[in-house]
Amino acid sequence: MPAKIHGRSLTHHARHLWRALSHSAFLVGLGSLLWLVFRTGTKPSRAAYPCQRAAAASASAWLVAYVAPLAAAAGLRARLRPRWRWALVGTLVLAVAFAATWTASRFLGNSPREPLPVSALVPLTLSDQRATDGPASDLFVVSGATGDACGVQELIQLMGRKGLPFYQSAEAGETQGPAGLIGEDDVVLIKINCQWNERGGTNTDLLRSLIQAILAHPDGFQGEVVVADNGQDQYGPFGEGGSFSYTANNAEDHTQSVQKVVDSFTGAGRVSTYLWDTITGKKVGEYDAADMTDGYVVFEAKSPTTGAFVAYPKFQTGFWTYVSFKNGVWDPATGTYGRDRLKVVNVPVLKSHGLYGVTASVKAYMGVTSDRLTIVAGARAHSTIATGGLATEMVETRLPTLNLLDAIWVNAIRLRGPSTSYQEATRTNVIAASTDPVALDAWAARHILIPTGKAIGYPKTITMAPDAQDPAQAQFANYLRPSMEELLRGGYAVTSDEARMNVYVSDLGATSQP
Repeated sequence: MPAKIHGRSLTHHARHLWRALSHSAFLVGLGSLLWLVFRTGTKPSRAAYPCQRAAAASASAWLVAYVAPLAAAAGLRARLRPRWRWALVGTLVLAVAFAATWTASRFLGNSPREPLPVSALVPLTLSDQRATDGPASDLFVVSGATGDACGVQELIQLMGRKGLPFYQSAEAGETQGPAGLIGEDDVVLIKINCQWNERGGTNTDLLRSLIQAILAHPDGFQGEVVVADNGQDQYGPFGEGGSFSYTANNAEDHTQSVQKVVDSFTGAGRVSTYLWDTITGKKVGEYDAADMTDGYVVFEAKSPTTGAFVAYPKFQTGFWTYVSFKNGVWDPATGTYGRDRLKVVNVPVLKSHGLYGVTASVKAYMGVTSDRLTIVAGARAHSTIATGGLATEMVETRLPTLNLLDAIWVNAIRLRGPSTSYQEATRTNVIAASTDPVALDAWAARHILIPTGKAIGYPKTITMAPDAQDPAQAQFANYLRPSMEELLRGGYAVTSDEARMNVYVSDLGATSQP
C-alpha cells in the first residue's frame, strides 16, 4: 500500500506542495528571473521566444514587488522622517521598474525609439530582370498573391511560360511537359514551417492552394501528398516544438490550421501530415538495412567542410508508403528505392531571425535535420548553420524540387524572428519560387524583406543583407556565403549574384488587403 503521513498518501501531499509552490508569486517571479537569465545566456536573441517574453514580464513584477521593498528596508533604517522614507521607497520602486522594463525591451529588440510595424499592405515595386552573366538561376515572382488559388495558378503558368513546367507529362503544354517537376505518381513532400504559430508558420491558404494544384495534375494525380516538418520538439510558442493544430494560424481565417487544411482533402486524394517532432530523438537504420522503424538516420562522420552531422527522417506515411528523405520511396516487395518518385516542395515563410538574420529556403532545412540527435553525435545542427551545415544537409540528402517562398506576410523587424505575432507581421502579398534556394533567399531579402523593413521604420536592415561584409552585423550573409559554397562544391549551380539571375514577375494587381 502507498505510504501515508497523517492518514494521507504521499501523492496527496506532493500534489498539495506542488500547488502551493506553483501559486507562490514570490517563487514564480524568482523562477522567471532565473529562467530568463540562464535560458537567454549569452544569446539575447533567445529572449524573443514567447516563453522568454512571459518570463521577462514575471521577473519585472518580481523585482518591483520584492527587491525594491527589500532594498528599502535594508537602506532606509537611517534616521529619516516617514514622508522622506516613503518618497525614497517610491523612487526605488520606480527605478527598479524602469530598469526591468528597459532591460526587457532591449532583450526583445523593441526599443521605445523604434516604431512598431503596421499590418497594412506595404506595396513593393518588383520588376523583371535578366541575367548578364551565367550560369543563371530563374526566379518566378507573383505580386498581389494572398494565398488563394489564383496566386498559385498564376505562378505555375508563369513558370511554364518561362520554360519550367510544374507538371511532368509526356504531353507538352504551357504548364506541363517531359521536363516538368511533379509526376502523376509522385510522392510530394511539402516541407512547411510549423514551429511557430500566428504569422511564424507557413500560410495555410497558400498550403491549401498548393495541394489543390498538385491534385489537379493534368494526367490525373495518382500519387500522394505529405505535409511535414520538424519543430525539433523544443521552443515554439509553448516550448513544445511544432504543431499542425494551432488555434492561431497564418491565414485569412486564423482558425485554419495545417491539419484542418489536410483533413479537408479527405476523399479527394491521398493527403496526410507527419510531424517529425514525434521521431526527432529516435535514431534508426535505413530500410535496406532491414530497419522498418520510423525515426532519424544519422551519418557516422561529420562534414569535413562545415562540421555538420547529416540527419534525415524515414517514416511510413498515413497511406502506408515508406519514405526515406534521402533515398526516396521504398518498395518492400522489390527491396529498392524510387529516389526520383519523391519530390520535395520547400514552402518556408520569409522573416527575420534573431541569430541568423534571415530565415527562408536554406534555413528551412533546419526542419529536416534533428537538432537532438546531432547534439548527441557531437555537433548541434543549429550551431552549424553558420558554417553552411544546412547546405550539407541538402547536398547529402536532396535539394528541394522547388522552393516556394511565402512572403504574403513577412517579419521585417531586425532580428525579431523566427516567432512572429500578428502584430509583428507586415503584409506584402508576394509569393516567389525557384529551384535555386540561395538565389531565391538573396533576392527576397534584397527586394522584399529589406524594403519592407525600411517602409515600416526599421532602417537597420544590414543584418538581413546578403552582401554585408562586417561579420559583426552580417548575420544573414555570414551563413548564406558558406551555404552557397557548400552547394557549389556539391555540384549545384546556385548563386547570390543578381547578375546571374533571371527574375520574372507577374502582378495580379492587388493593391489592398482582402
